[in-house]
Amino acid sequence: MTAAAPSGDPFVHPALVYRDDREYTERTARFVSDGVAAGEPVAVAVPAPRLELLRGALGPLGAGVRWIDMTRAGRNPGRIIPSVLRAFADAHQDVRVRIVGEPVWHGRTAVEYPACVQHEALINKAFAGRHVTILCPYDGNALPPDVIADAHVTHPVVISAGRQSVSAAYDPDGALARFNRELRHPPGAATVRFDAELLPAAREFALAEARDRGMTAARLQDLNLVVAELTTNSVVHGGGSGTLRIWAESERIVCETQDTGRLSDPLAGRHPVRPDQIGGRGLFLVHFLSDLVRVHTDASGTTVRSYLGRV
Repeated sequence: MTAAAPSGDPFVHPALVYRDDREYTERTARFVSDGVAAGEPVAVAVPAPRLELLRGALGPLGAGVRWIDMTRAGRNPGRIIPSVLRAFADAHQDVRVRIVGEPVWHGRTAVEYPACVQHEALINKAFAGRHVTILCPYDGNALPPDVIADAHVTHPVVISAGRQSVSAAYDPDGALARFNRELRHPPGAATVRFDAELLPAAREFALAEARDRGMTAARLQDLNLVVAELTTNSVVHGGGSGTLRIWAESERIVCETQDTGRLSDPLAGRHPVRPDQIGGRGLFLVHFLSDLVRVHTDASGTTVRSYLGRV
């Protein structure tokens, strides 16, 4: 199965709307086998049960495929572009690369979903001009109609019922704007103001609050790094000071910073980090460590919210 970009851009980003396991397996297995036959490096990043379906369908053809459980690697949608898609594509820059990526599945929560749509919209910016094809399957039976409608907004090409068509609804910038939603915190959130001199105190405040809410020692180390990066970003890029909030939400500890800066790069935190890079690692590290990251930015300031499991 092949797809073409209507704009002539070498990057191709089709959505596959499938109706059952048979259609899913047939179409994705054909996409993978066509890539293998063409000598293209192929990666498959889908939920674990789908991995088993495809492995079984491909048999020996799948021996050279990179298999990735998206429920683990892509638990935080903000981690997928740098740590899954770019990591694979950048390792094979001299040839066309083919990837199956399924970031939206039945069971994604309402809190996670805006980050999923933003991820799908940002793929188009991250890979513009690249010789890469990323096929994104969507379960047309299990997912709500508005999710399928958003797939048409974030993908220039849609494959449905065996037919490929250019999406008349394609508007990734519109999707980014629509899901750049204000993040409201609960009234009981523990809150502290910080500036450059108070950065160590802000970290200690966050650790104490998370410890009181049942976060384990291993995750407290992650939280310490996340808070350090977020508060430092506020001081350096967000006007010199900010507000840190922390609270518990189900099985997660949520921390956020709010400042007066504005994020001008929609891919901030999603650029791969070079080993020799000095600076520019803050939001990348936050995405890497967090189970979910939500961001809201406008002319009045920026809020970055990190969710981390207590254990």
